[in-house]
Amino acid sequence: MGKLIAIDGVDASGKQTQTSLLYERLVNLGISVRKVSFPAYDSPSSELVKMYLAGEFGKNPADVNAYAASTFYAADRFATYRRDWQRDYENDTLILADRYVSSNMIHQGGKLANSAEKDRFLDWLYELEHKIYALPVPDLTIFLDMPVKQASELMKNRDNKITSASEKDIHETNFDYLTASYENACYIAEKYGWRTVCCAPQGDVRGIEDINEEIMALVLPLIG
Repeated sequence: MGKLIAIDGVDASGKQTQTSLLYERLVNLGISVRKVSFPAYDSPSSELVKMYLAGEFGKNPADVNAYAASTFYAADRFATYRRDWQRDYENDTLILADRYVSSNMIHQGGKLANSAEKDRFLDWLYELEHKIYALPVPDLTIFLDMPVKQASELMKNRDNKITSASEKDIHETNFDYLTASYENACYIAEKYGWRTVCCAPQGDVRGIEDINEEIMALVLPLIG
């Protein structure tokens, strides 16, 4: 059985960039590694996710409750796992995930303000994704702690990942939602013992390579 490392955070925290850079460095070390990304926008399994983010079920993220929205993302992960990377994982390949179950925890859990309600949702989500869908539990989850103010600035010049155009999805255009997601992410990271990498201490965004050095230091002990 391989190992699974998830890199997660709020929008524009650098998840894709850091996952890709880490992947390249591990390949150069001769590690058997595969990179996966969620949602799998090129797969039919992500159609409900794309409809949701495009606002077809409502222009506000809260128009779709946390439980319903989570099923869109979870089904996409299940399909991708069974079709694309389960065999590699079961044959000792290291899997690097650019977002994972942790993304549902962050973004959908952020819709719930009451802590008791939030914890019930997190228990339900674990049962759905790791028990019912039988998705592997990560050996390491790295939380890229990028505050909303800095993330919003970085997001301004970023294209939409679904359409490659300049318009933003319903998550990216809602500052209150982004703030709630970030605050929730900090809560969850502490609750579940994720390894936190501070990306903008004192408000200054760190360099990409500097952040990746810290990530690499967290990963190397896991892979020996």
